[in-house]
Amino acid sequence: MKKVLLSALLLLFTQILFAQTDTAATPPKKRLFEHNFQAGFTLNQSTFSDNWKGGGANSMAFGWFLNYNAKRKTENWDFNHDLQMQLGYQRNRDADGKDISRKNADRLFYDYKAGYIINKHWNIYGSVNFLSQFRDGFDYKTPSKLDANKDSLISKFLSPAYLTTSLGAEYKPLEYIWMRLGIGTLRQTIVMDKSLSDAQLYGLEKPGDHLRNQFVLQFIFNFDKEIVKNVNFKTRYMVNYDYFKTSEPNAFVHIFNANLTLKATKYISTNFQVNIINDYDQDVALQWSQILSLGMLVSLSAK
Repeated sequence: MKKVLLSALLLLFTQILFAQTDTAATPPKKRLFEHNFQAGFTLNQSTFSDNWKGGGANSMAFGWFLNYNAKRKTENWDFNHDLQMQLGYQRNRDADGKDISRKNADRLFYDYKAGYIINKHWNIYGSVNFLSQFRDGFDYKTPSKLDANKDSLISKFLSPAYLTTSLGAEYKPLEYIWMRLGIGTLRQTIVMDKSLSDAQLYGLEKPGDHLRNQFVLQFIFNFDKEIVKNVNFKTRYMVNYDYFKTSEPNAFVHIFNANLTLKATKYISTNFQVNIINDYDQDVALQWSQILSLGMLVSLSAK
């Protein structure tokens, strides 16, 4: 099903980006948006015979990703759409010969910005940002309170999800660097799952709540550039400061993402990804993840 969905998305974006009028006499119209699209999958696998003396366990890791960006700039306005989707699993065989499948990557991210241009480097902007995940997440160290034979559920689609609307100023010194200061930012935490909301996870104020509103000061730094040929580095750092949580331990939320992509050939790439989260309402300790993958990459662009 995932392969069919990915193939359909590839076909759809290919038609959107590269469809042209079949008339040689009429010059092609300039596109309203500059499009950039990347999609691919990763696969890592190892298998050992039962008598392999070097030791080892059979394993397989696989996943898919899709990144889409659309930009438009006029005399007075600067628009930007940024969509990122990623899902991956790892399957291992334990000592009893049982196959265990666990999620190792899961991200659903969308950001839209409309900026009114003041001068060459400054915009007044409004933005909408959404962050969640596709599949259920579990704490594999803690059994479920409902069933001791199952892992404890700690997250799922829309539990949590973060919807952030912001107004502020954007500074763009270079094409590949921008910074935003959102002085009027509403950060909404959504927890639709009843068991998670009843447990008051993710900063919910009382059992059964499904929505938490925070009025925050937001700062974002973004860097996205091909630093050398076929090597792209993208990083994003965001910090939120709750106006009404002054001096409290959960006043600040820090999120850092970095992604390094090396294209070995036109279709083969290596990707290294680091994610760091410091959110007291999720966990008092620092959270981090690191993913190194080799896979197939398809890139399309249209201006």
